[in-house]
Amino acid sequence: MSGGGPSAPPGGFLPGAHEIEGYGAGGFRFAGMSHRGSILALPSGVYAWDAREPADITIESLARVFAEPRGAIEHLLVGVGERLVPLDPELLRRLREAGIRPEPMQTGAAARTYPILLGERRRVAAALLATP
Repeated sequence: MSGGGPSAPPGGFLPGAHEIEGYGAGGFRFAGMSHRGSILALPSGVYAWDAREPADITIESLARVFAEPRGAIEHLLVGVGERLVPLDPELLRRLREAGIRPEPMQTGAAARTYPILLGERRRVAAALLATP
């Protein structure tokens, strides 16, 4: 992640869908701001996310994803860190039941893919683990 810029608002929430402008160095840049740590980029906004490693990607940690209106998210890009690891089968099942197609990938790939799909006006969200 390069450059400074303002930090994300207190509480880790910025309303609205925003492109990911940069990633790395333990955080992300979006909307001209920077945030250290993991994020959830949802149709309703960008949220700070407590997850730090793939084992933290659970039904509970993705509660905000499940709270979005049904149909608002078609694809969920899940940035699992620097190495691709599978998601929990029960989490996969619950996401599919909610009408969401989970797509686990390395965080860098997810952060690069998200703005492309957002630009295509796809119903996309991203759960991104911060990477060094």
